[in-house]
Amino acid sequence: MRKIWPVLLLALFTACKQKEYNADLLVKNAVVYTVDSNFTKAQAFVVNAGKIVAVGKADSLEKIYNAREVVDAQGKAVYPGFIDAHTHFYRYGLGLQEVNLENTKSWEEIIDSVQAYAGRSEEGWIIGRGWDQNDWAKKQFPNKAKLDSLFPVRPVVLNRVDGHAVIANQAALNIAGIKPGQKIEGGQIQTVNDKLTGILVDNAVDLVTHKIPQPNDAQVQAALLDAQRNCFAVGLTTVDDCGLDYPMINTINELQHKKALKMRMYVMLSDNEENIKYLFSRGAYKTPGLNVRSFKVYADGALGSRGACLLHDYSDQKGWKGFLLSSQQHFKDVAQRIAAKGFQMCTHAIGDSANRVILKIYAGVLQGKNDRRWRIEHAQVIDTADFKYFGENNVVPSVQPTHATSDMSWAGERLGAQRLKTSYAYKQLLQQNGWLPLGTDFPVESINPLYTFYAATERKDLKGLPANGFQMENALKRIEALRGMTIWAARANFEEKEKGSIEVGKYADFVILDQDLMKAKGADLPRIKVLKTYVNGEKVYEKK
Repeated sequence: MRKIWPVLLLALFTACKQKEYNADLLVKNAVVYTVDSNFTKAQAFVVNAGKIVAVGKADSLEKIYNAREVVDAQGKAVYPGFIDAHTHFYRYGLGLQEVNLENTKSWEEIIDSVQAYAGRSEEGWIIGRGWDQNDWAKKQFPNKAKLDSLFPVRPVVLNRVDGHAVIANQAALNIAGIKPGQKIEGGQIQTVNDKLTGILVDNAVDLVTHKIPQPNDAQVQAALLDAQRNCFAVGLTTVDDCGLDYPMINTINELQHKKALKMRMYVMLSDNEENIKYLFSRGAYKTPGLNVRSFKVYADGALGSRGACLLHDYSDQKGWKGFLLSSQQHFKDVAQRIAAKGFQMCTHAIGDSANRVILKIYAGVLQGKNDRRWRIEHAQVIDTADFKYFGENNVVPSVQPTHATSDMSWAGERLGAQRLKTSYAYKQLLQQNGWLPLGTDFPVESINPLYTFYAATERKDLKGLPANGFQMENALKRIEALRGMTIWAARANFEEKEKGSIEVGKYADFVILDQDLMKAKGADLPRIKVLKTYVNGEKVYEKK
C-alpha cells in the first residue's frame, strides 16, 4: 500500500497539472482543414483570447484545457475564415440602400425597377447598380429617353454591373454640365446623331457621380454594418476593399474600436493626390482589424463595356481597342513614388495592352525578384509573351474566378478565339509564382466565396454550364482554390503570419460548413451552406 500511494498521488498531481490551462473555446469532433504548409487535417483546436493556442486530437486537448465553451462540430468540416482578396465592401453596402438592378433581363425591366423604387423613396437622386446589357436579348447600351420622360427633374444615375459605365438621365447630365461633343481623357461621353444617350464610360462616369450628394454618417455606418452582416453569413472574415478615400479609414477604425464592425479589412486607397499625401505623411496603419498600406490604381476599364485596353481591335468592334485611363507617364510616376515609400501598388488591368503596360512599368521599378507583393488586380487578358513578367518580378496576379463564368458567354465575341485562350488563365497565372489570391470583385459578382471555389475548380456557372467546363486547362485543384481564398489571400496582404490557416498563434477566424468542400460533388459546391462563422473566437453568424 505504501508503494501504491505515491503512484496515485503522482497521477492525481499530473491530472491537476494538465487541467490547469484555461481557454475560451474548444472546437471538437470536426474535420479541421488547417491549410498549413502540409495541408494537415486535425480533429480539434483550442482558442484563447482570440487566438488559436492548440491544434490536434480532441481527447488530448480535453485533458489539457478547461474550455469555457465547447463547440461540437458533429463531424462537419471546419476551415480558416475565408478572405476575399478583391471587393468593394463599402460600395456593396451602399448598394443595399439603392435600386438593385442585378440579373435584370431587359431595359424595360430596369425601368420598372426604377419606377418602383421612386414610389418608395420620393426625394433625392435615384441611384441604381447592377445592369448588364450582355444579359439582354438586345445586347446594346440603352438610351436615356425613357428616363427623361419619367423623371424630367429628378436626377437618375444607374451604374453598370462593373462600375465602369453608367446611364444618366438629362437632369443628372445637366447638373454635371455635360454637353454633346465633350471629350475626356480615359473616358467616353456617348452621343448618337450629336445627342447625348446618357451613357458615360470610365473617367466620364466621375463627371456625374461626383455631383451626387455624399451619404450622411448614418448611411455610411449602415452600409458597412449591412455589408458585414451579409458577408459573415457566407463565411467571409477578411475583405480587401479596393479603392477607398482616406476619410473612410477613421470611420472604419472608430466602428471597429466600438466593436460594431468586426469584419477585418485590408484597405487600398484610391490613386489620387489627397490619399497619397495622407498615407505618405502618416505611414502604413495596422491594427488587428484594419491594414492600410497599399494603393489602388486603375489602368483601364472593363471588357463588358469595351473600356478594357487591348493590343488589337475588339473582335466585335473594328477600329476600337479601348483605352488607358491615364497616361503611361502617370503610372510610371505613381509606381516610383509608391516604391520609394515602401508601399504596395495594386493596379486594375483587364486588357492585354493595359496588362503589358503595367507589367513593364512594374518590371522597371521592381527589377527582378523581390517581396514587395505588387499586385495586378484581375489580370484578365494576358498576351502569351507577357506571362513571364509575373514570375520574373514576383508580381501577384489577384483574380476573380466568377468573372470567367460570368463573361464566358460573350467574352469570345469581344476577343476572338485566340485571345480568349490566354484570358481568365488562372492555372497559367498560378504557375508564375506558385500562389494565387482569389476574390470576387463584389458587388460586380456575388459575395459568396463558395461560388469562387466552384468557378475556380469546375469552371461552370450556377446553371452548371458549360457541361464540360470553360477552358478546363486553367481550372484550379480544390487544394489550390482553398488556399487561394485563405492563406494565399492573406499572403497577398502581408498577413500570412496572423491569419489564413488554423495554426497556433493565429487569429481564431474560422467557418463551419454543412458539407466538405474537398469531398462534395462538383455540382453540389455552390449549394454548400455556412453553419457558423467565427472572428477572433467569437461567433458572428449562425445559420437559423
